[in-house]
Amino acid sequence: MAVIKGPGSGQDKERHRLGDEAVYPETVDVNISQLDPIPAPRHFIKSLPLNAEQTRLVLESRQAIKDVLHGRDDRLLVIVGPCSIHDPKAAQEYARRLAAVNRELNDRLVIVMRVYFEKPRTTVGWKGLINDPDLDGSFDIRKGIWQARKVLTDVLSAGVPAATEWLDPITPQYLCDAVSWGAIGARNTESQVHRELASGMSMPIGFKNSTDGNVDVAADSCYAAAFDHHFLSINLDGHVISAETKGNPDCHLIMRGSSKGPNYDRDSIRQALEELAKSKAGPDACPGLMVDAAHGNCGKDPDREVGVVEDLAARIGGGERGILGIMMESFIEGGRQDPAPLNQLVFGKSVTDACIAWDRTEELLHTLADAIDRRRSSREGGVHRER
Repeated sequence: MAVIKGPGSGQDKERHRLGDEAVYPETVDVNISQLDPIPAPRHFIKSLPLNAEQTRLVLESRQAIKDVLHGRDDRLLVIVGPCSIHDPKAAQEYARRLAAVNRELNDRLVIVMRVYFEKPRTTVGWKGLINDPDLDGSFDIRKGIWQARKVLTDVLSAGVPAATEWLDPITPQYLCDAVSWGAIGARNTESQVHRELASGMSMPIGFKNSTDGNVDVAADSCYAAAFDHHFLSINLDGHVISAETKGNPDCHLIMRGSSKGPNYDRDSIRQALEELAKSKAGPDACPGLMVDAAHGNCGKDPDREVGVVEDLAARIGGGERGILGIMMESFIEGGRQDPAPLNQLVFGKSVTDACIAWDRTEELLHTLADAIDRRRSSREGGVHRER
């Protein structure tokens, strides 16, 4: 029988048995050991509200991303940052560095920082800052939500918009006002719950191809998410509601490689664009796609990931069409380390997938900006062609 722990209680303080409150105590919560109430989203939003400048940044960056995705802006969308956020101070330092580069390159790149708080696991493992913020198995989710929101406000204060992956369908109510771009991961790209979620989000959403490399299911997700949906959700006050969405016209495809190997090569991109054009998404869909240089496209090897980005930059500069955005995993220190309490970890080094080191990241961002310069020059000179 489950135990309920009060939101402000300690080890055993203010606990009481569920039995008297459950409708069917013999059949409910058989495999639940404890229920920890979490304050409603409005509590966290009031505790850590966005100021006028942060709100302006979110709105303007969302519009810039939409303009790139629909071909109204010839800049390149770049989603860059740690595989996951585990240390708020390291995230703030990374955002400070990225902001300086963004000010230099924002005429050619729309740079958005990866600020990922939820990590899907193939089996088991650390599931992200929200789930276990102390990295010690204490699973203080209330603290994790607060820290996640604090990280987002810090990133926005540095002058950088934020991107994240939406995994749990409840999480967006706590954080989405501070996020400019969202992703649905390869494991969830065919999920009806996530298609419904995307249909109501106030930002562009990228659907990754599935882990086996299937692009059609991601295209179907873009199509499905463009429609209105009705489903159970919660509102800002934590009440269960029937949500009705308008549909999201800014969903797009992300090529992230697969268990079978990379899919960022010219032929794979061309084939994906053809499949997207033939899909139900139709002519109103985003005319291009994003390439994730990490994950299956580099075998989670940051050295190979550098090569992927350089190859994509060369192709973009040479006039290859259809690549509207690039994603890469980067942190202050390169590589990875196993999760552990913060005082046992190297500062600014990933505890999930290995990342590209900051110095190399900065070089790659300049390489991508130079590629946009070359593409613009070739178009202005009338010699633009797809190689």
